[in-house]
Amino acid sequence: MAPMLRLYNTLTREKAPFAPIDPGHVRMYACGPTVYDAAHIGNARPIIVFDLLFRLLRHLYGEAHVTYARNVTDVDDKINARAAERGITIRELTDGTLAQFHKDIRDLGVLMAEDVNVAGARPRFIEPRATDHIAEMHRLIEGLVAAGHAYVAEDHVLFDVPSMPDYGALSKRPLDEMESGARVEVAPYKRSPLDFVLWKPSKANEPSWPSPCGIAAPGRPGWHIECSAMSWKHLGETFDIHAGGLDLIFPHHENEVAQSRCCFGTSVMANVWLHNGFLQVEGEKMSKSLGNFITIRQVLDDWPGEVVRLNMLKTHYRQPIDWTLRGLEESRRMLDRWYGIVGDAAPASVVPAAVIEPLLDDLNTAAAFAELHRLEEPAALKAGAGLMGFLKETRSTREQAQIASAGIDVARVEALIAARREARAAKDWAASDRARDELAALGVAVKDNKDGTTTWSVVK
Repeated sequence: MAPMLRLYNTLTREKAPFAPIDPGHVRMYACGPTVYDAAHIGNARPIIVFDLLFRLLRHLYGEAHVTYARNVTDVDDKINARAAERGITIRELTDGTLAQFHKDIRDLGVLMAEDVNVAGARPRFIEPRATDHIAEMHRLIEGLVAAGHAYVAEDHVLFDVPSMPDYGALSKRPLDEMESGARVEVAPYKRSPLDFVLWKPSKANEPSWPSPCGIAAPGRPGWHIECSAMSWKHLGETFDIHAGGLDLIFPHHENEVAQSRCCFGTSVMANVWLHNGFLQVEGEKMSKSLGNFITIRQVLDDWPGEVVRLNMLKTHYRQPIDWTLRGLEESRRMLDRWYGIVGDAAPASVVPAAVIEPLLDDLNTAAAFAELHRLEEPAALKAGAGLMGFLKETRSTREQAQIASAGIDVARVEALIAARREARAAKDWAASDRARDELAALGVAVKDNKDGTTTWSVVK
């Protein structure tokens, strides 16, 4: 039996033991990127956090018994506008943006399909694209209309919010309060100002598909129906965990719940809802107007992905995070220390229980890192950090990569160290200092060890 995992559930507003619907198949869904532009560092937070949860679930229940679906939104108003702005097709835009996103998150140590899927077996990681699930969207929309929870009006299909008495249960927004506070209705074909679009007609030069419900005009889906369709196809009418950013609770996740529950007549869409907190940069909200809008790739140009991942996980996932230079420097020092301990050792076959236990408490990463700091046995540290996606390299390969990245002439460095050693032996301190200064100019720091040897490293 797997150790008890406890997760904070947005639906119930409390932390409770996690019990999968089917212990032999844990199913998890997370909202992924809208591929119209390079992902920013805030977008990386849910990707990293829920990758950690995926790793933990695989450890607890077995790699073959966990399915993780993280969608790609590739039909959207922002996508249409950006493709038109750049003068390329929508598919060219979304394919190129998705390829860059994959490169970015792989550098952050995020598990990908090629890492976990096994030929001939049920996929363990699925990355569904919205445009590949139009048929499923049609079935959901037509089911909602047949059940009296949606209606057709002026070539649109809209969800009838008042038809669901407990709409708002996830965000804890009572329907009557939402109705009284709703803005003046701007779409005359809506029965209620709260009703939201399931399907709408496409404008000229926008992507379009045959419409459901006998509508003659071609159209395209609304945002919310996409995730309901993709999660249903790959995980079922109800599943275990739905995850995403705090900003998605309302209206996106609330509307997903409404669509899925009303179509299938279920009491829940997902049993557990997880939401990560917001990210600020140096104490301020990230925005282009403030000049602190940072893409994942821009951060990775300056910092190793492992440092970025660690910096993201030092703060508990439900709390706001302040992304700072000081924090990144601290994360780099933590990793340097760990690599110094593990050296080139292989990981132990068993992950230390002391590292797993805090992760079982709603992914308490800060406490897990504290336990890693207490580990001095290389193999145990390597195994514990490995569970969380760290220390995948050896110290030697990491140092070689740093040298290659810095473009350092190793032969020149070794010659200067030898010259410095000879100068020190001859007590020619001026020559020794000149060699040291030249090494520093090359970006190299030297360390004289107690055993008489000298080692060097790249200055970070």
